[in-house]
This record gives sequence, C-alpha cells and structure tokens, in this order.
Amino acid sequence: MPVTFTELPLVALTELVNAWGTLPREAAGRGNAPTRPEHLATHLGLPTDVEAELTPEECTRAADLLHQIFSAQNTQTCAQRLAHLLVDVGARPALEATANDSLSAVWRVDDPGQVLLAASALALRQYVTTHGIERIGTCTGDHCADVYIDRSPGGRRRFCSITCQNRTRVATFRRRKAAGTD
Repeated sequence: MPVTFTELPLVALTELVNAWGTLPREAAGRGNAPTRPEHLATHLGLPTDVEAELTPEECTRAADLLHQIFSAQNTQTCAQRLAHLLVDVGARPALEATANDSLSAVWRVDDPGQVLLAASALALRQYVTTHGIERIGTCTGDHCADVYIDRSPGGRRRFCSITCQNRTRVATFRRRKAAGTD
C-alpha cells in the first residue's frame, strides 16, 4: 500500500546524517550508532506508520547515502547522485484533499521502507534547486565530517557549527605560533 509523505525538515535531515552517518561518527570518534529514540518518525516529521521501518540499520544506510550527496565535489555529481536516489526510492508526486477542501502537494512511495530516503532526498532536491549545491556541504573542520545546509546571507559557510569553526581557528593559531610564524 502506498505511503504518503512530505519532504523531511532540513534540520531533521542534517541531524539524521550527522547522528547516524558512518563517516561523521568515525571522524568524531563515535564508533557506534546512537540509541534509537522512541517515536523517531514523529521526530523526523514522517508518517507514524513507517516507525517500524526506521531501524538503526536503515537510519545508517540512509545517512550514508545522503552523506554522499552532501560531499559531492561538483554540481554534476550531486545531481546524478540525487537523481539516482530519487529513482531508486520510487518517489512520485501526488495531490491530497485537506480538511478545508483545498489541495496539498504530497509524495508517495510503494515501499514504506523507502520513505526516510525519499523524504530526505526530496528535501535536498528542493533546497539545491532553489539555492544551489554550494549551499550544502561537509564540514572542513579538523576531525569532523558532519554535513551542513548553509542558510547564511553570504553563502560562504564551511563548518557544521561555530564550535568546529572555533576549534579549527584555535588549532591554526596554535600551529602558527608553534612554528614561529605568528
């Protein structure tokens, strides 16, 4: 039976990839996947009927596939990875009548196990087609592989957080000072 859903919220998308992704966990020294919270579907903004599909293995698989899109080095690679993912999950547009007799744009997949990837890929598709691939990426901080979505006015974000940015700046300062170039 088809499952109806909308795009994953962008905050939930980055939280998913950074918490469950293999590369972000390894770079941060967190080997194991996090404990799966109760009501994960609700937390991610997904239909509650896909809760059983959100296993730790599926969250890790989805996060790893999505990380490849964030880490794409150019527009062509990003577009190919994202397009292939959307084809693989079988997402298709649909319309749904709402309680006040208006229509709502939604998406459908036949396999409930594909909802997480489909909702995530659609959110990324929407964002990069509106703002460009240069607005998504992976942190350039030392020992970090977290992803980010740049919503800054200047569009020059390189770090996942202020913490990573500060750590990198302090480390750079200390290296220069130790080398006697500062």
